[in-house]
Amino acid sequence: GAEAMFADLGHFNKSSIQMGFSAVVYPSMILAYSGQAAFLIKNPSKLSTTFYSSTPEPLFWPMFIIATLSAIVASQALISASFSIIRQSIALGCFPRVTMKHTSEKYEGQVYSPEVNYFLMITCIVITYGFKGGPQIGQAFGTVVIWVMLFTTTLMTVVMVVIWQTNIIAVGLFFALFFCIEGIYMTSLLNKVLQGGWVPFANTAFFLAITMSWTYGRRKKNEYDAANLVGKQEFIKIVTGSSQVPGICIFCTDLMNGIPPIVRHYVKHTGSIREVMVFVTVRILPVRSVLPEECFLVDKLDHVGVYRCILQYGYMDNHNMDDDDFIVLVVASLKQIADNDEILLLDSAFTNGTSFVIGRTILKMSITRNCFKRFVINNLYRFLQKNFRSNMSSLKIAPGKTLQVGMHYEI
Repeated sequence: GAEAMFADLGHFNKSSIQMGFSAVVYPSMILAYSGQAAFLIKNPSKLSTTFYSSTPEPLFWPMFIIATLSAIVASQALISASFSIIRQSIALGCFPRVTMKHTSEKYEGQVYSPEVNYFLMITCIVITYGFKGGPQIGQAFGTVVIWVMLFTTTLMTVVMVVIWQTNIIAVGLFFALFFCIEGIYMTSLLNKVLQGGWVPFANTAFFLAITMSWTYGRRKKNEYDAANLVGKQEFIKIVTGSSQVPGICIFCTDLMNGIPPIVRHYVKHTGSIREVMVFVTVRILPVRSVLPEECFLVDKLDHVGVYRCILQYGYMDNHNMDDDDFIVLVVASLKQIADNDEILLLDSAFTNGTSFVIGRTILKMSITRNCFKRFVINNLYRFLQKNFRSNMSSLKIAPGKTLQVGMHYEI
């Protein structure tokens, strides 16, 4: 079905999927369903076993084997599609970060997530045990299929209007035709909701709560970061007013522009800074590997010894930052834009060691705000933030060189 086609997008190109669906899958589905409908007209009493009862007796066991293999393929397509959907949601900032492992060097879309895989396994066991393998599972499947068709029609209409810019009359005819047909099927299944059809709605509500809570929390965090950036004059005052310690300090941050407020908090409590500070932001590009000369994008900031570095990785690159080779590469990149005095400063700082500073922000909504929003931020978002992976979790940084700075964001 649709989940198989979606999963295939990570493995095959668009033309092969269109050809396979139009020439093989769609005609086969029409023939199979038409044959079962004709069989039911003559044998209405065999509604629960239509598929196997309509199969000629000599072909029963071959069909049984093919159907079993098809079920395995369909379940694998669903699993692969779940990995892909979660991965894209993470990339859009709509879902908490989980482990994503790329299983192919050739195809970026082939990914595996252990956490998502275990969740699917536990959900399948619970549903199967809860329904005892009864007809409720069929009711749940039928309900979710028709709703997927409705959502597909609606989203396809949006694509036709916004992206393809199709004639509005043609779009209206398409939407009216398919929505009416699918709407009739949907209304006929409303009585099945209490008989097992509630399961897909429960799963949807569960993931919607996660997605909405995470999206709202991330938006509030970004708004706070943007409103509380350390300004140019304030940053110069912080640097000149703090005692400088020999060495290099690498601040890991999500911000690609501006000085994050965590720096203000760090200096306030330590009273010192390293003589060389580098603000590092990591970007994962949709390529297998990034060339060494394109890995580091560096620039000077408003004070001597302060730099910004955008670190670019491919999805198959090793994000290793725990050895001296990484520091050597960073310093070499900084020397390309440094003058003679700064080069001497970089060499001196390198010999005095390097430390990494990672910020950990905790959002707290004030008591004057809406109670529901407080619950979302103070409970749901904080729970997700504590129990899912952070943005820096994929980086391999030596624990002995890492300092984590916590900060409350009062919003």
